[in-house]
Amino acid sequence: MKYVMLHADGMADLSRQELGKQTPLQAASTPHLDRLAKEGELGILAAAPEGVRKGNGLMETAILGYDLKKYYQGPGPFEAASLGVTVGEQDVVYRCTMVTLRADASAGKGGLDQIKKLGPHVAMDDATAGLIATEEARELIEAINEQLGSETIQFYPGVGHRHLMVWVNGKVRAVCQDPQSLVGRPIADAMPTGEGADHLWKLMDASFQILRDHPFNAERSKAGQKQANCLWLWGQGRAVFWPSLAERFKITGTVVSQSDVHRGLGIMAGLEAVDRARLAEGDLRAQAAVALEDLKEKDFAYVHVELPDEVAYGSDVAAKVKAIEAVDRELVGPLLEGLAKSGPYRLAAFCDAGNVHQDQAAEGLGFFAYRDSAADPAAGSGRKFTEAHAQASTVPPRDATKFVVRLFAKGS
Repeated sequence: MKYVMLHADGMADLSRQELGKQTPLQAASTPHLDRLAKEGELGILAAAPEGVRKGNGLMETAILGYDLKKYYQGPGPFEAASLGVTVGEQDVVYRCTMVTLRADASAGKGGLDQIKKLGPHVAMDDATAGLIATEEARELIEAINEQLGSETIQFYPGVGHRHLMVWVNGKVRAVCQDPQSLVGRPIADAMPTGEGADHLWKLMDASFQILRDHPFNAERSKAGQKQANCLWLWGQGRAVFWPSLAERFKITGTVVSQSDVHRGLGIMAGLEAVDRARLAEGDLRAQAAVALEDLKEKDFAYVHVELPDEVAYGSDVAAKVKAIEAVDRELVGPLLEGLAKSGPYRLAAFCDAGNVHQDQAAEGLGFFAYRDSAADPAAGSGRKFTEAHAQASTVPPRDATKFVVRLFAKGS
């Protein structure tokens, strides 16, 4: 028996006027995902318990079977695990997102060059710094670490606009905001508050002073590109020990993902992270092939797929529909075909709104389809892998943390 968890990250959404009040999933042609919904079990995931902080990696922690109140500390530690950054028990890992700030026209303060400190006269323009390339961002992160790094503060380069800051013996209880939720808004009311906030504020302000005047950003402006002119700190947490899936269920496994959050999450769960070089960035067929190849030697594959950044962070709804169709055609189809040839399998496909729309009503649209090839296909004629069909299912909401027990159950 082979076991697969497929996480379709960010594909759930709200209904859109441009699509005739359909969601992108409803508008997309997804025959392979629809087959899972029709032949298996379709339903929604129960909401996270009260008191659990929201953030990237939350649902993934749950579907891998870990108690959210005990094991979910925020996405920062996941990225540290993926990047191989060693942190101590009392160290705090912050997500360090490279963003573009602009002068808020309503404040009448002129351009950014006239702004001395971050405050109400500054607004969030772009939470990805114009989708800055990894190598370009590395130069800026290294400049920041050279000037702001110390025995207690270190900055580490990641991928694209996503990087890390480790605060040795740092404060973890600050309230920090996801920069994506601030686009187009003044940042004053969204700066860190609570324990350690003063230090975080100073670091962010200092990063603004350094990056705004960096020659690299002058070149970006001349080229018509958005400046990467500030580091936004958020998503913090301490790394905690996770009992491995191998220990709990006596299985071997792999995580197939380009995302540092999901690679790190898999590593913390004791899975082997596939080398990015094997995934041929953006090639969905390669991702399916790698998962199937690794399943020849391993029992379990956690396959994470997310829409391209330019689609996930953009406003082109038609592009999102096409991207969803590509996932179904180039990843899900080949994966199901390969699994059918290899013998009996169980596959659980999960879909949520992802990290981009956390401030919208799309949050909480997590749903699943579950298929055991050894069981007779369900009579789900007309059922599709969509938010509406999952909501209409007669299956009661499932506790996401219990799903992994069902997946690996012997003889069921």
